[in-house]
Amino acid sequence: MSSLKVGLVGAGVFGGYHAGKAAASGRAVFAGVFDPDTDRATVLADKHGVPAFKSEEDLHGASDALVVACPATYHADVVRKALTAGLHVLVEKPLALTGEAALELARIADDKSLVLQVGHQERLVLEAMGFFDIAEAPLSIEAVREGPPAPDGRAGDVSVIWDLMTHDLDLVARLMGGGATATGRGQIHHTEHIDQADARLVFDDARTARVSASRAAPERRRNMTVTYPSGSIHVDFLTRKVENSTRHVIEADISGSLPDPLGAADEAFFAACLGERETPIPGREAAEAVRLAEQVEQSALEKIGA
Repeated sequence: MSSLKVGLVGAGVFGGYHAGKAAASGRAVFAGVFDPDTDRATVLADKHGVPAFKSEEDLHGASDALVVACPATYHADVVRKALTAGLHVLVEKPLALTGEAALELARIADDKSLVLQVGHQERLVLEAMGFFDIAEAPLSIEAVREGPPAPDGRAGDVSVIWDLMTHDLDLVARLMGGGATATGRGQIHHTEHIDQADARLVFDDARTARVSASRAAPERRRNMTVTYPSGSIHVDFLTRKVENSTRHVIEADISGSLPDPLGAADEAFFAACLGERETPIPGREAAEAVRLAEQVEQSALEKIGA
């Protein structure tokens, strides 16, 4: 296979981003779009000169691989059907909304030798900065990801834990390993779900991580502090400033080496499907972020009394 027929489920904002990447790729042939909102699907399909399919099954028949960019509540079902049909899948985060479902999807993909990649492309950012080259194990991590409410109500079908915090839960698991126990607190502000949350992760060897996320903050904040035995590295991702007291080399500005993380992640997925490389964000690893998010949400809801 010299090129990959890539279909898209979901014609919203992120679906539009992925459609552009597939249409512009030298590895992929954009096969078409499915969205239950037929008008929206038609608009996006017409933009790229591809069909708007009437069902997921019809799209499966025209595709080798699927990009899933529908609301998170549908991820597990859409991904399961695609994998069962023998398609490679790139799904926006989160992979699923329960740890059990995430592991099931990862098992299906592995059993069928299919690529299952999850949209935690911020792994590529930390890799480009040099974090994954550090042999020293972190002692602790603190991460903050905050912003005001989305004007279009984007991702209002799930809590901020699944919407925003899942990114940093995945990064913590990638840097510190799996097996943590997570607890959380949260508040509901402008949606029916938790809009502000704080999580604490404790690993078996007593290392810890704290992760905060909000979609009800007055302004954007996005930073991470990773503490090692030799010192700490603090990154402000909005200003691209790095404070580093360790001996490790961290690149503050990666705009030259990684100008488009989403595009890089999509190209990595296409290449993995074609057998050119391994996926950088496999489903079996992304399932750990789902497990942690589920624990944080359950703990926070218990404290709220919901």
